[in-house]
Amino acid sequence: MCRTSLFLLFFLFSCYTVLSQEYFSGDIQGKVYHKNRSVPDVHVMNISKDKATITNALGLFSIPADVGDTLLFTAVQLQRKSIIVSTSILESKNINVYMEDFVNILDEVVLTPYNLSGELGRDMQNVGPKQVFVASTLGLPNAYVSPPTQAERKLYEATTGGGIVPLNPIINAITGRTKFLKSVRDLERKYARTARVRAFYPDSLYASELQIPKSKIPDFMYYCEVDSTFNDIVDTRDKLRIWEFLKIKSKTYRKNNAME
Repeated sequence: MCRTSLFLLFFLFSCYTVLSQEYFSGDIQGKVYHKNRSVPDVHVMNISKDKATITNALGLFSIPADVGDTLLFTAVQLQRKSIIVSTSILESKNINVYMEDFVNILDEVVLTPYNLSGELGRDMQNVGPKQVFVASTLGLPNAYVSPPTQAERKLYEATTGGGIVPLNPIINAITGRTKFLKSVRDLERKYARTARVRAFYPDSLYASELQIPKSKIPDFMYYCEVDSTFNDIVDTRDKLRIWEFLKIKSKTYRKNNAME
C-alpha cells in the first residue's frame, strides 16, 4: 500500500475516533419537574462515572455523560428515578425529567381493627386528624423560641445574680470569665453555621465539583469559616449563593495547599 493511501486511512480513522467520542459523550442539560413545576435541590448523580450535581432554583442541571451511563435523581419526598443515557439523549443534549411523589407501600399486615389498608396515602385521608398537644398548639409563651445552648446558659449564669448589688457579674467581668464565655458562645454559633452548610450538599459534590477530597472537607470548611463574609452569606440560607461562595473559596484553597 502506498504512503498516500496509508496517510489517508490514518486520517479517516482519526476523524472517526474524534467524531465517535463527541457523538457518544458530552454534557447533558436538563430540567426536573414535579406536577408541572420545576424542582430545585434535586441530587443528580451519574453513578457510572461517580459524578454529581444539584438542580438550581429553576430545576436546571448539567452533568457529563456517555451513552449507556445511568443517571439517578433523588429528592426528599419524591420517588427516586433512574435514566439510562441513550444516543438520542446525547444528540439533543437536553432532557426533561418528571418525578413523582414517594408513597411508602407497607408489607401486608393485619390492620382490620383500625380499618387501614396499608397504603399510607389512602390511610392518611381516612384517618381523622388527632389533636397534638405541644407547646405551640397549647399556646404557651415562648413556644417557638429555641432552647439555649450550654455556652449560652453558662454566659447567662455568669452575667446575672441576686441581691441589691449582684456580685456574680462583677467578679466574672474582673476575672475575664465573662469575656471568655462570650468567645465560647460565638465559636459555638459559628460551628453551627459551618455544620449547617456542610449538610446542605453531599460529600460527593464537594469532591466532584469543588475537587476537595473527602478527608479535606473539614479543613476546607474551617478555611471558609474564617472568611469575614462567611456569616452573612450563610445567614441568607440561599443555597445557590452559598455554593458560589464555596466554589470561589475552593480555588484559593486548592492553590494554597498545592492541590492544583
